[in-house]
Amino acid sequence: MPVYSNAASQSKVFNPDIAVIGNFTGAAGTNHVDQRPGLEMGESEASFQAIVDPYARADFFLSATPEGLDVEEGFITFPTLPGGLLMKVGKMKAQFGKVNTMHSHVLPWADVPLPMLNLLGGEEGFADSGISVSKLIANPFVFLEATGELYKGDDDLFASHTRGNLAYLGRLRGYRDVSESTNLDLGTSIAYGHNDAGPDFTTRVFGIDATLRYRPLRRAIYKRFVGRTELFWSRRQQPGGDADAFGAYLSGEYQFARRWFAGARYDWSDRAFNPSLRDKSGSLLLTYWPSEFSQIRGQFRRTRYAEGAQANELLFQFLFSIGAHGAHVF
Repeated sequence: MPVYSNAASQSKVFNPDIAVIGNFTGAAGTNHVDQRPGLEMGESEASFQAIVDPYARADFFLSATPEGLDVEEGFITFPTLPGGLLMKVGKMKAQFGKVNTMHSHVLPWADVPLPMLNLLGGEEGFADSGISVSKLIANPFVFLEATGELYKGDDDLFASHTRGNLAYLGRLRGYRDVSESTNLDLGTSIAYGHNDAGPDFTTRVFGIDATLRYRPLRRAIYKRFVGRTELFWSRRQQPGGDADAFGAYLSGEYQFARRWFAGARYDWSDRAFNPSLRDKSGSLLLTYWPSEFSQIRGQFRRTRYAEGAQANELLFQFLFSIGAHGAHVF
């Protein structure tokens, strides 16, 4: 009798892959502007992922925080539509740049860069209920993907005043292997929707992102480097005139041993409501991976806020997971 014909294995066919990820954080030092708790179980994520039928799969990510339980993402994917289209329907992280698409446990830092906080709605970024359609554009030069998305338009970035106040997003992403060890990922994104200044005011955010990855094949488990940068431009309509703000970050992570990673990041950003105010921050990081199921990270962060306040902090993070957690967006 085949090994997979027993009752226990047959019952698993109808159950999704389930995983739980814990994200425990802490902070030491002084910051009178962004006062994080000294110790906090900031987020626990439960994921449920399964093939629905030959034409679709479903992914649910529930996030439990001190504020309560929320659906971080919950969507169904149709990968085989006519014309080579892929469609997702549900609540999703918008495909704007790189950091906005990442869950907190896959970020290479214990926090998020300042442009996310100041220009893209806050720590959770741009996530909403909507529809996403993407298509690969065949060509002999690069992997090229175009994405168009339509959202309810009522989240931390946008504010919907009527049913027709939807938010729109477009993204074009290109990927190419430079060598057998190096690849380059480039993208550009634009998002548009109404804002909380009133029904006649809108916000437009434009972004450019670049990621360079280096991983020598013969030393793949010991050495790697990832360099990232994103630039954000925000135009917010509001009483008194348009507010044009800019922000960016530049970061690098280097694996120097089997389980050790070192990194640095510099970020700066105007504030969407008042571009004359600019915050700046620099970070140094050290991460230890006991295994693929856990991480321990320390981050020294120095921030100078526009009002003149300065913060020197040590952030630390413990990540741990159980269960079969599917791969995230590459």
